[in-house]
Amino acid sequence: MPGRSRAWRVRRVYEFIKAHSDEYDVKTMCRVLDVARGGYYAWLQNPVSKRVQEDARLLRLIRASYKASHGVYGARRIFLDLREAGETCSKHRVERLMRQNNIRALHGYRTRYRGASKPSATVPDLVKRNFDVIRPNKVWVTDITYIRTWQGWLYLAVVMDLFSRRIVGWSTAATLRRELVLDATMMAVRRRRARGTVIHSDQGSQYGSDDWRRFCRTNHLEPSMSRRGNCWDNAVAESFFASLKKEQIKKRIYNNRDQAIADVSEYIDSFYNPVRRHRHLGGVSPEVFEANAKRA
Repeated sequence: MPGRSRAWRVRRVYEFIKAHSDEYDVKTMCRVLDVARGGYYAWLQNPVSKRVQEDARLLRLIRASYKASHGVYGARRIFLDLREAGETCSKHRVERLMRQNNIRALHGYRTRYRGASKPSATVPDLVKRNFDVIRPNKVWVTDITYIRTWQGWLYLAVVMDLFSRRIVGWSTAATLRRELVLDATMMAVRRRRARGTVIHSDQGSQYGSDDWRRFCRTNHLEPSMSRRGNCWDNAVAESFFASLKKEQIKKRIYNNRDQAIADVSEYIDSFYNPVRRHRHLGGVSPEVFEANAKRA
């Protein structure tokens, strides 16, 4: 750091000398300001240092990564993008350049969590907040959220594989009908061909219905339920919805439900599953994580 501070000071002195070279003798200013005259003339030929040039090049790559992530990525994920592209810069350098150029990842929403409550008397909690899973299709989590449109609410149900955090099924509807969760889970069943998978949900009425229990039995799924009113028991699904609303929806109200559905589809199928880096997965996307696991 001392060397970098001195280099910065010398450049400022050179800039001062250049700005006042019409008023004062360059030789005298170099002597008074304690810099080498030869160094000043060399700087005149190439006033931008190699480090500044390299910072400018890296900044272009940082901006490209930031834009490709729709403003979602912070320094850590952008650093991983650069490293994957063959760059050797440090994460601290990426952080500095982003800070100096006011490049910031979007901030999420704060969520208020309620305390624990009594366990469900209907379906046991088979997950018990154990969100680290060692193989695909062992545990899925499912939940519902809502999205605002000028046509009215659009409800979104998703099914996530805890192994890779991949969204393996999703569905939308204008109402909270029971088919909403059945359609999302059927997509997951058809895509993954799983048997004996635990599927974990909250205690919403859709997941406590006879239709849901029959569906799980028919498709060889083992239902599991959070404790009533305890968001932490399904925290991974809640985290996905927070990311969706922070990174894609961004508090907007869509003109109609079709527009909202198209945006959700783009986020899940074109960004979240194939591209978005996930800290829990070692900085790779869900699809890359699964591909790496198959090769291992």
